[in-house]
Amino acid sequence: MVEYEQVSIAKFIRRENRFIAICLLDSEEIVVHVKNTGRCKELLRENVKVAVNYQPSTKRKTAYDLIAVEKAGQWINIDSQVPNQLAYDGITQGKIQLAHVKGKILTVKREVTYGHSRFDLSVETSLGEKVLIEVKGMTLENQKIGAFPDAPSVRALKHVQELLHARQAGYQIYLLFIVQLAAVQSATIHTKMQPELAQTIEQGMSADLNVIAYTCQVTPNTIQIKTEIPFRPNTNFIDPNKRKEEQK
Repeated sequence: MVEYEQVSIAKFIRRENRFIAICLLDSEEIVVHVKNTGRCKELLRENVKVAVNYQPSTKRKTAYDLIAVEKAGQWINIDSQVPNQLAYDGITQGKIQLAHVKGKILTVKREVTYGHSRFDLSVETSLGEKVLIEVKGMTLENQKIGAFPDAPSVRALKHVQELLHARQAGYQIYLLFIVQLAAVQSATIHTKMQPELAQTIEQGMSADLNVIAYTCQVTPNTIQIKTEIPFRPNTNFIDPNKRKEEQK
């Protein structure tokens, strides 16, 4: 579990740019750091409830981090730094299963360089298995389907391509989605948002790329792994943001 201290509930007013937003806390406007560079358009809407974490420092330009948003009665964590920690803890504690790993996990390392990429996790086992894992947070949801990405990601495409090179070198390879909310029943790729990424992942799955997804239980000040859900790459995902634009 990841737990935040000094969390308050505020109202979202507007997003100034990718990193900065204005919120209303106890009738006072505050400047907050948005801990997610994705679009989050369906979440960060005027007057929605948000959780802000008070983290004052002379080295910071803002005293608050925006870490979670309430949507339709459920909290969604948008802290892009959290998935890696949850993945590490989940694997070391046995809450996240790597289905094709046969040996006992001996080591789990973070931020491991392979080729031209740095992967989030690597695992070595008692049977000599070597595993590379790339972790991606997922916050976009519609009709209980989670999707990635909510904006084109060159970095994600590069990582998947590099994973496939690692497979040829004998590594087991995993793409792990941490769905930062609870009410999702399956996960998919947002094909219309980034067709090349979707195509690369589908091709990778036929070449031993393991894609797994886990939901999270979220409160304004906590997030923890909940359960594994199926990953279905061919799901027809309806982007809630696109739908609203088309209705105008």
